[in-house]
This record gives sequence, structure tokens and C-alpha cells, in this order.
Amino acid sequence: MPFGIGLMELVVIFFIFLLIFGAKRLSGIGRGMGQAIRGFKSEVKDPDAPKEEA
Repeated sequence: MPFGIGLMELVVIFFIFLLIFGAKRLSGIGRGMGQAIRGFKSEVKDPDAPKEEA
């Protein structure tokens, strides 16, 4: 794992985020990150494509 972080450390970090933000808000954060990644990929793939407004 990068930076010497093992699986148990990642699980603990996930549960801390779950306690701080809550399940509903954490899913919204994940959804937003997924949309951002998809947008970035589409821009890298075809930067001259027409923009889609959401």
C-alpha cells in the first residue's frame, strides 16, 4: 500500500469518516467525486466535445 498504510488502517479511517459525516452525506460525497472523475475523463478523452449542462 502507498505510504505504508495497510488494510486495517484504511478500514479504521473509513469508519472515522463514517462517524464524522454519516452514511447519507458520505454517499453524496462519493457521488460528487464520481461525477468529477467522469467529467475529467471525458475532457481528457475529447476536449472539443460540446459541454453538457447538468
